[in-house]
Amino acid sequence: MGSETPENASVLNRFQGYERSFKALADEKRLHILHLLCTKGSICVYDLTEIMGLTQSKLSYHLKILLDADLISKETKGTWSYYHINESEINQLLSLELCRFFKPARS
Repeated sequence: MGSETPENASVLNRFQGYERSFKALADEKRLHILHLLCTKGSICVYDLTEIMGLTQSKLSYHLKILLDADLISKETKGTWSYYHINESEINQLLSLELCRFFKPARS
């Protein structure tokens, strides 16, 4: 695929991050979790299980995918885990920076 320059490596690295994020977003339950976190702010895992109607193990599976994609963050207070939106990562996904990768070149 041609020689890999530092600029190309940087772009490919960004693409891998976008791929991870978009895979995490490609699920209705994870989108619902993100929506809840956007509207309610911080939510503990117990409340999420109640709202989502999921077992803790199924919810944990979805939360791990969102955490691995850096779309949410986790804060532990005592025995409870609270989840928050990672605003900077969400803003990055919705930014013009991503759009510039796919804007057609004008002749």
